[in-house]
Amino acid sequence: MSTRTVLVTGAGRGIGHAIAVRLARSGWQVYGGVRSDVAAKELAAESDSITPVELDVTVADHLASLDRELPERLDALVNNAGIGVAGPLETLSRADMHHQFDVNLIGPLALTRRLLPRLRRARGRVVFISSINGRVSFPFTGIYNASKYATEAVADCLRVELRPFDVQVGLVEPGVIDTDPWHEMDQLIDRVEAGLDPEHQALYAPHFAGERQLLGKIRKNAKPPEHVAAAVERQLTRRRMRPRTMVGADARWILLMKALLPTRGLDAVWTQGIGLQPRQRVAP
Repeated sequence: MSTRTVLVTGAGRGIGHAIAVRLARSGWQVYGGVRSDVAAKELAAESDSITPVELDVTVADHLASLDRELPERLDALVNNAGIGVAGPLETLSRADMHHQFDVNLIGPLALTRRLLPRLRRARGRVVFISSINGRVSFPFTGIYNASKYATEAVADCLRVELRPFDVQVGLVEPGVIDTDPWHEMDQLIDRVEAGLDPEHQALYAPHFAGERQLLGKIRKNAKPPEHVAAAVERQLTRRRMRPRTMVGADARWILLMKALLPTRGLDAVWTQGIGLQPRQRVAP
């Protein structure tokens, strides 16, 4: 039996790095998408079974170069690369919104489309790393939530469209994972708040204060990225992929709350979570 091949995007750090290393140790030939020489060297040092490839999913030339980098047959694609744009929705620029969707949705979909001939030959599999944010929308991450909701819609569609070709498609939906973005979140909130005009700084000061307090609580329950890597490996090796696999008890609890609470009840949970008063008077 030939060695199975997989491309993992966003493999330079965090979840993508953990996925690439785990699959390599399980006997896969891994092609890891990275965006810097430093990340490439660090990833290559993990295993002789990992081949770093320069890949920013928003750069057309990088996608085109995969025709030379990858084998003609590809057993799996793990769409992991992603970013999170944070801040009150009314303060986000059009450029911020476009960038969020370009990285999290349009780029991964363009990559998947380009690699489908290889995946068809192998009757391969596609995994999208989504998030519980793709099922439940949280305040302050609205445009990120929207990109993950869209990712779930695309995966659901592809799962049906590609079924006649025996190409399976599945989602992995983590809760809070102990990666760099969560450790950098305090600084991100500081930058977002500092970048607002004085009027919006005043309006959203309670939101920012509540978010900072909530972050400390959330991080205590963060799971290591290896938990996501294990879920991805199960998706790639089980006889039939699951449409969705959640990672973390927090993700399951949040989804259960959404199922049991009315919409306004869930709104109240988020309002109380960041310490907001439901009705705030705004000077005319």
